[in-house]
Amino acid sequence: MKLHLSGPSDHNLKSAIQITGSKSETNRSLLLQALFPNIAIRNRSNSDDADAMKKGLGVRSDMVDIHHAGTAMRFLTAYFASQEGKDVVLTGSQRMTERPIKVLVEALKTLGADIEYVNNEGYPPIRIHGKKLAKNKVSLPANISSQYISALLLIAPTFENGLELELIGKITSVPYIKMTLGLLNQIGAKTSFGKNTIKVSTVGHVSPMEMVIESDWSSASYFYSIVALSDIGSEIKLGSYKKDSLQGDSVISELYKDFGVETIFLSNEIVLKKVQDAKQGIFECDLSNAPDIAQTIAVTCLGLRLGCNLTGLHTLKIKETDRLEAMRAELSKFGAEVKVTDKSLHMAPLSDLVPEVAIATYNDHRMAMAFAPLALRTSFKINDAEVVSKSYPDFWKDLKTLGFQLQEL
Repeated sequence: MKLHLSGPSDHNLKSAIQITGSKSETNRSLLLQALFPNIAIRNRSNSDDADAMKKGLGVRSDMVDIHHAGTAMRFLTAYFASQEGKDVVLTGSQRMTERPIKVLVEALKTLGADIEYVNNEGYPPIRIHGKKLAKNKVSLPANISSQYISALLLIAPTFENGLELELIGKITSVPYIKMTLGLLNQIGAKTSFGKNTIKVSTVGHVSPMEMVIESDWSSASYFYSIVALSDIGSEIKLGSYKKDSLQGDSVISELYKDFGVETIFLSNEIVLKKVQDAKQGIFECDLSNAPDIAQTIAVTCLGLRLGCNLTGLHTLKIKETDRLEAMRAELSKFGAEVKVTDKSLHMAPLSDLVPEVAIATYNDHRMAMAFAPLALRTSFKINDAEVVSKSYPDFWKDLKTLGFQLQEL
């Protein structure tokens, strides 16, 4: 589906939107629910990724195809490896077979797992023969995707002696690790995270309980961008959010102050309000703890005619696409001068936006949603716009409620 986007006729926005649960929290909670069936989940994400995770967890002996769902690939690898008697082949899209899994597989093998590569060493698809994992100590490089780390931590409560995980080097994406530990604490696991060692205790039994998923801050980021690009006085109310969030992307409420957006925290929702013009100059930020909002921030800077230096982005090379190269290519279509390294993005301020370009999405939901707010400043096209269903199926519908003009081509 190709969409032509243009912004609302009135840039003084007033609206309220309900966003479903965090994909990150949902997938972690679904795995814990599979391990401990007394757990009930409320406000589950309605994303494709969460559906793939839920479906995969229900398979006992067969092919499990998680398509583009990277989180599900990592989490299900650990889950099936620890499930005695389950025998599966875990695979995904073409892009998924190009995303590395070796670090996690080797760690699981150290713990006693039985995993084989079907085609290429270090990459899916993988054949997993589930078994009880007897060992309880393992080490991982610390500068990898936090999903590898969380995958091991989530199955740790089922180990007879818990798990001691040593992280070697500088740790990235710490908030995602803390999210996992926070959810483990909710089910009664004792955890500790000191220096470079994480410990998780065994959990014998979980009494009936409900896990309420907070709405997704990554999804909220696109509305921060919309408010930043709108007129002073614009307000968008989002639910359901809390100030003491487990999600690392909640840092966006602080970062967007530089773009003139104030966040008002209510009992279970937030109000985004444009209170002043953005600070001029070059926006600089280390996003090593929240790399998923890098695309949103870069597009906001483009729309505000600001330059940016975004660092800490090394994990973006192995996402749904190479997000750094994808952003360089697509930002450049609007006339921006962009340079990327293997862990950073640098964009010079731009005087005028080239109109009516066509944005490629690279099978990456965040490419489509990050660029959409730019319709407040110029009209353009987005190719393969349906890719948003990976994390936020209602995105285009919610943009229509704000007055965005969407024409299917």
